[in-house]
Amino acid sequence: MADLVVEDAELVLRLSALEKVEALHGELRFPTAAVRGVEVLADAPGAVHGWRSPGTGIPGVVAVGTFRRAGSKTFAVVHMSTRRGVRVRLEGADYDELIVGCADPEAVIKDVTAVLPR
Repeated sequence: MADLVVEDAELVLRLSALEKVEALHGELRFPTAAVRGVEVLADAPGAVHGWRSPGTGIPGVVAVGTFRRAGSKTFAVVHMSTRRGVRVRLEGADYDELIVGCADPEAVIKDVTAVLPR
């Protein structure tokens, strides 16, 4: 399962070996200054929209990789087994948002927001 953590001044999305294959991508790193907001998602798979390019996607089941739509680029790591998750809105980064499925999104948000620049 993917982990969203803060290391030094970076937000890091760590992927499992399988997720790296599904996404055709390695871990992602963003400066914490690029984070514009974080929120809990009750239905993380349902929050992923757009054309998968590249990655793995079966609507409502799995969405791992890059998803594009007009004017927006999302990196998602969500599976049917973990419906809840977090959305991280970014500015000035390679992606506009991250959508990550997790068992305890409130704890992830608490950890991430605790170290964000004010």
